[in-house]
Amino acid sequence: MTIVPVSRRTFIKSSTALTAGLVLSPAIIGRAEAATLKLKCSSSLPNDPKYANGRVYYDNLVKNLKANGLGEQVEVAFFPDNQLGQEIDVINSVKLGVIDLMVSGSSISANLVPLVGTFDLGYLFASFEQQTKAFDAGAAKPIEDALLKGGNIRVIAWAYNFGARSVLAKKPVKTPEDLAGLKIRTLPNPVITECLRLMGAAATPLAFGEIYTALQAGVLDGLEHDAPTILASKFFETSKHYAMTQHIFSPLAIYFSDMTFNRMDPKLREGFLDAAKKAAADSRVHGRAVEKEALATLGEKGVTVIECDREAFRKRVAPQTENFMKARPESKPVIDIIRATQA
Repeated sequence: MTIVPVSRRTFIKSSTALTAGLVLSPAIIGRAEAATLKLKCSSSLPNDPKYANGRVYYDNLVKNLKANGLGEQVEVAFFPDNQLGQEIDVINSVKLGVIDLMVSGSSISANLVPLVGTFDLGYLFASFEQQTKAFDAGAAKPIEDALLKGGNIRVIAWAYNFGARSVLAKKPVKTPEDLAGLKIRTLPNPVITECLRLMGAAATPLAFGEIYTALQAGVLDGLEHDAPTILASKFFETSKHYAMTQHIFSPLAIYFSDMTFNRMDPKLREGFLDAAKKAAADSRVHGRAVEKEALATLGEKGVTVIECDREAFRKRVAPQTENFMKARPESKPVIDIIRATQA
């Protein structure tokens, strides 16, 4: 296991040199792979082995690589807590092959390929179990193909964020009227921003690494995220009301640079991809188990968990999906599969 604290400047400098070396010396690649293939894996979340999905996935990946007999052949260095930059920078580095792996929600890649934003539509999924069935029925394939074609990025596995996205705020929220005027942080993603706007909030896009200080300074009145992430990132220290809007069941994507995929030895690649998919399945089980525990722990830390009027929010958001399909007709087959899938 390699969890590396590093400054972003140092990383960029070393990555530039590494990229130049790979371009100029293809023979070196073969020798490196014959020995130990070194990969970089990024996550924006803290280095929490229980509540942070990036670290949980990484630990499962290392475990499954060893089980597949690749512990000595593949070394994955883990960079949590935005060490390699904000997510929008990291996803572009994955596109360019500077960073090999990224564990993050589907939302961030919608900035590269807007069709991925289909999965961020408000109240599209009813549960993570339904999501998995829909993906198995073919809903994920068009999204994966579009991201590979338009972003040079593979989704090698899907996992779960550790709970549905709900609203943590500095005041109680039970209805759309309660959200009116509240500056709620959203991902810098137009689909999620629109969802929160329709719910009634003053949706405020902001990079993940800037949330805590913005809450402290009063720039934000709250954010929307899952309970384990709120716990791991200590956002509960600034806001004490968690409304269970459950507006988005956001899938967690394991992004893999196509450049890294193509330079791997095929035999090694097969074993690695198998381990990566098993790690995602393990992470899904873990995520379902810790969501309830995280909610209970938030309660112990003074957060009031509120059962809000989800149907009122759902009705406010309903036009979003229809408008999205009109703007992006290619999303309709994906949405049809999801709607036809029972939990």
